[in-house]
Amino acid sequence: MFAVIKTGGKQYRVAAEDEITVMTLAGEPGDVVAFDVLALFDGETSQIGAPLVAGASVAAEIVSHGRGPKVIAFKKRRRKNSRRKRGHKQDLTVVRITEFLTGGAKPAAKARSHEPAAPPEEHA
Repeated sequence: MFAVIKTGGKQYRVAAEDEITVMTLAGEPGDVVAFDVLALFDGETSQIGAPLVAGASVAAEIVSHGRGPKVIAFKKRRRKNSRRKRGHKQDLTVVRITEFLTGGAKPAAKARSHEPAAPPEEHA
C-alpha cells in the first residue's frame, strides 16, 4: 500500500516505514504529525481525491530536524567590478511514515518517547 501526500508545496509518494525529507515542520523529534492524502493505492483498489481523499490521512513521526546543502547564488556584472555571493541552506525535517489511516481515524498521540530517563535519587 502506498499513498501520495502533499506538504510544503510538494507531493511525495510514501509507503509504510519510509523516511522522507520535507520542508520544516513544527514539533520535536518523536512527535506524530498527520498529512492529508491526495491518492491512496493498495493491491487491487485505488482512491483518487478531488482534491483530497475523504477521511484518509497518513501518520508520521518526526525523526530529526536539519539543514540542506548550501546553495550558492553568485551574480556578476562583467567589466563593472560588481560581484555578489550569497549562500542559503534550507531548513528540513526528516519524518518516518508510521501508518495509513482511513475512515477519519486519528493517529496515535506519540509513537514512543525520546526523553531520557531521570537518574535515580540517592538517599544517604
